[in-house]
Amino acid sequence: MAEKPTILAVDDDPAVSRAVTRDLRSRYGADYRVVSVTSGREALEVLAELALRDRPVALVASDQRMPEMTGIEVLAEVRRQSPDTKLLLLTAYADTEVAITAINEIGLDYYLLKPWDPPEERLYPVVDDLLGDWQSQHPDRSAEVRVVGHRWSDTTVETKAFLARNHVPYRWLDVERDEEGRQLVELARQQVDDQAGANGLPLVLLPDGAALRAPSSLQLAEALGLRTRAEQPLYDLCIVGAGPAGLAAAVYAASEGLRTVVVERDAPGGQAGQSASIENYLGFPKGLSGADLTHRAVAQASRFGAEMVLARDVVGFEQRGPVRAVRLAGGPDVEARAVLVATGVSYRRLDAEGLETLGSRGIYYGATASEAGQCAGDEVYVVGAANSAGQAVLNLARFASKVVLLVRGPSLEATMSQYLVARIRAADNVEVRLRTQVVGAQGEDHLEQLTLCDEERGVVEDVATSWLFVFIGASPRTDWLGDGVARDDKGFVLTGPELVGSAAGWPLPRSPFALETSVPGVFAAGDVRQDSMKRVASAVGEGAMAVYLVHRYLATI
Repeated sequence: MAEKPTILAVDDDPAVSRAVTRDLRSRYGADYRVVSVTSGREALEVLAELALRDRPVALVASDQRMPEMTGIEVLAEVRRQSPDTKLLLLTAYADTEVAITAINEIGLDYYLLKPWDPPEERLYPVVDDLLGDWQSQHPDRSAEVRVVGHRWSDTTVETKAFLARNHVPYRWLDVERDEEGRQLVELARQQVDDQAGANGLPLVLLPDGAALRAPSSLQLAEALGLRTRAEQPLYDLCIVGAGPAGLAAAVYAASEGLRTVVVERDAPGGQAGQSASIENYLGFPKGLSGADLTHRAVAQASRFGAEMVLARDVVGFEQRGPVRAVRLAGGPDVEARAVLVATGVSYRRLDAEGLETLGSRGIYYGATASEAGQCAGDEVYVVGAANSAGQAVLNLARFASKVVLLVRGPSLEATMSQYLVARIRAADNVEVRLRTQVVGAQGEDHLEQLTLCDEERGVVEDVATSWLFVFIGASPRTDWLGDGVARDDKGFVLTGPELVGSAAGWPLPRSPFALETSVPGVFAAGDVRQDSMKRVASAVGEGAMAVYLVHRYLATI
């Protein structure tokens, strides 16, 4: 039986130490070993002992005002020795400025003002979140999915991306590098010389013993027990797309009693779900990852009763009297009294010779945390100049030996938030190349070389790399709406006042609601709308606002 992870409490006041230890053991003693010490020196001795015994430390909670070593000094050393451990500072109001500085300097996860009574309201919710995050980063290996395949395989990349974006822990085994991977393939009687998946790769091994050979996203979702079909014949609201706008709408709609279903083609989160760190979202001073925000939002929507239908591609839309029908590939259709289009956008494809031939073998549109980890020690190139590119650069720089950001324009400041620009400029292993574009890509079975054009110097050069991440603007996913829903020439949906004077017109005597499309009862929110702000907070706001407007619409029919 595996030893429990440790929670370490540090406070020099014996009474406070007993109180925090009592509260932590009362709530978490069944799953964690709670240890208390009364000085920073003792804390570091315990940490060293646990490290030598290879025992995980999930959380260290330390008081700030202690003799010899302050709480910040203790936690800074914990961060150095155990980078994954969650850090909680217990402090007085007078020390909040110190705590905020520590968020930036040592990655402090949270600070909590003393006293924390009652713990059910002030202590446990904070610790629950921190331990939940730690557990998601340290899954039980016995319940882990294993993926065996080629590093440079389109189908393998798609499988790993689906698992990562749906928060399914998995272990990756490369048939060319891992003996265990080769043995598993031999046991499954698979050949390993076909990179396209025709011979059954990737091989996906589930905890229950099932083996899937080159599964589609739908097959994988069904095998994992994810919901892939709607359960009810008619909903009050069908939300198409599970990015920030769609998830916010799901939370508000379901919590207000609307029968709600969310249909998502890939995985919840949208582009925001791939962000390594969202640092300007209200209420999260340390920032949070897109995956964390998505995971919390999905859990919240599910708690209120919203259904989530995954891995289903929406291929059409129909009006059936008072009912709006969303058509799914392979059926059956989803019918609802109102529809919210929240399909967001996808990154535009980079137009350069050789890229399409290589597919996704070394060329990625967007980036998940798992892809960043695979770049360890390599030189990586990123194309883009908006916040998504900046966040990806900083995340990749944690693993790669060097990250080169290629920017078509003359500056970063015009398109990227200043806090990201400053951190990129300060990073030792990040190079920014302005007025530079990718004009070609070469490689045998994967990307091996890029051709760059430096317009400022008038130089074309070849650089060696196996990694290119592209973040160059957005294309909306709206083809499935057909001709009935008005869109601009780029495919973005027209809503509310934008419909006035448009060719589509408006069929009712009343004016369209603010987020309503040219089809009454069909709304749009987030990046899919014309002239949207392209920010997570604005998408969440529009998702919430759309539910208010759906209520108003339903009252008219």
